[in-house]
Amino acid sequence: MGNTTGRDGGVQSVDRAISVLEILARRGEAGVSEVAAEIEVHKSTAFRLLGALEVRGLVEQASDRGKYRLGFGLIPLAGAVSDRLDVSRRGRDVCERLAVEMGETINVAILQKHWAVNVDQARGPSTVSTHNWIGHLTPLHCTSSGKVLLAHVPLPRRAELLEASGMGAFTPHTVTSAASLESELDGVLADGFATAVEEYEVGLNAVAAPVLGRGGEVIAALSVSGPSYRLDETRLARLTSPLRAAAAEISRRMGWFGE
Repeated sequence: MGNTTGRDGGVQSVDRAISVLEILARRGEAGVSEVAAEIEVHKSTAFRLLGALEVRGLVEQASDRGKYRLGFGLIPLAGAVSDRLDVSRRGRDVCERLAVEMGETINVAILQKHWAVNVDQARGPSTVSTHNWIGHLTPLHCTSSGKVLLAHVPLPRRAELLEASGMGAFTPHTVTSAASLESELDGVLADGFATAVEEYEVGLNAVAAPVLGRGGEVIAALSVSGPSYRLDETRLARLTSPLRAAAAEISRRMGWFGE
């Protein structure tokens, strides 16, 4: 930590602040002198770092002994991450039931940078040889899960994600026009689901619905996918209602009790 020559000052401060949080997480409590020694800075610098973190509620003074500990301001931040990681565990039996009922592959995906990453998968009895999508990064603009996740981010952030992804054409059916995609995403918000018909892979169709966290924010997408000869557009339409019901059930398990 002591050798920071050439680093941008702001990045250095962030790096040090994170180190302070890690020290408190490991020790439980620590004083200014202890923190300063560990991150190899002057006591005045450590005091300023702790003060800035205290203002944001990320650390707090344990007592009048001059010791600091992690603050309650970390709870909402940790909760947001834990929601995303916990959604696969809480929704596992729902996904497995859905896979059996629909006979297709069920995936849970979350937003990771400008990708949708699949964090859980359940396979129906007729999908034994299906590709394992867990950990697979998929494009946002041409997958059903990606469209669900993309539709629920603020417009400026959505534009950033699409610029980062490049909106490449994966098949002749991939939508590569930002204007056309925006129109489709409006429909996703209105209808509560998104479809992808041979947009990411020829012969692969899917439909996805949003999973909500305790605050009503979209934390994941639940999807059913399968070969187009078995999961044609007519069948996709039939599966939309039970898929949305299953996504709502997982949302309730995640603490969302709204409409």
